[in-house]
Amino acid sequence: MAKSVRETFRVAPEPDLAAVDPRGRPVGPRDRTAAADDMVDLGTRLDALQEALYAEAVGGGRRAVLLVLQGMDTSGKGGVIRHVGGLVNPQGLHISTFKKPTPEERAQHFLWRVRKRLPEPGRIGIFDRSHYEDVLVARVDALVPEDVWRGRYDEINAFETELAGQGVTLVKCMLHVSPQEQAERLMARLDDPNKRWKYNPGDLDARAKWPAYMAAYADALRFCDSDVAPWYVVPADRKWYRNWVIAALLAETLADLDPRFPPPDFSVEVERARLQAELQV
Repeated sequence: MAKSVRETFRVAPEPDLAAVDPRGRPVGPRDRTAAADDMVDLGTRLDALQEALYAEAVGGGRRAVLLVLQGMDTSGKGGVIRHVGGLVNPQGLHISTFKKPTPEERAQHFLWRVRKRLPEPGRIGIFDRSHYEDVLVARVDALVPEDVWRGRYDEINAFETELAGQGVTLVKCMLHVSPQEQAERLMARLDDPNKRWKYNPGDLDARAKWPAYMAAYADALRFCDSDVAPWYVVPADRKWYRNWVIAALLAETLADLDPRFPPPDFSVEVERARLQAELQV
């Protein structure tokens, strides 16, 4: 039996990122044209499922979906938001970007700012970076002592279990880009005057720490993967394939949730008769 998209990209128990090809295409479309055709179908399915999830919440449901996007600079978090998030009604989305913490945020527990941006029932939340910054950047740049960032794995697991208990289904994606592809994308930003605003000299500083970041990612994947909050490693060198994978992951996840439109709390026949009477006037 063929593996599902979620089974294909679910992180291994002992993650080895060096063994994952950032240009790989283990399932799905083989070229950009085929992916574009598939995205039309995925968009139709996602839009219908998201509308049902939203309607379910209007009827009192408590369920939501949270898509967590993590990856090195240029891995495509913004591109996913545009090309995958753009497949559904924006009213059903809740998008949050986590940048460097503000002084107020630094004064709080690291999950404080994350809790404030969780999706409401019926919505798909998308995190551009997330609470995982506090076991990635905080670790690589030694922003906190080792015993502090190591203790955060358990805190994150408890937090994500809590979310699952509240009806939030997590889909966590590490966008796996190669250093070669990143270099080309950074150069493209410098070459295009309309993209230079995206370039940050600090990106080269982070790039110089690539091995340390890969070790930090591997541990985040290893220690914080669970059935209620699974991690998926998504090849990100091919933008079109990256987008297809994440759209397919969301479609499978929402299909399993099987959101239902709530029954009306009024008599359809009575309301039909009232409208018919007005139309006959």
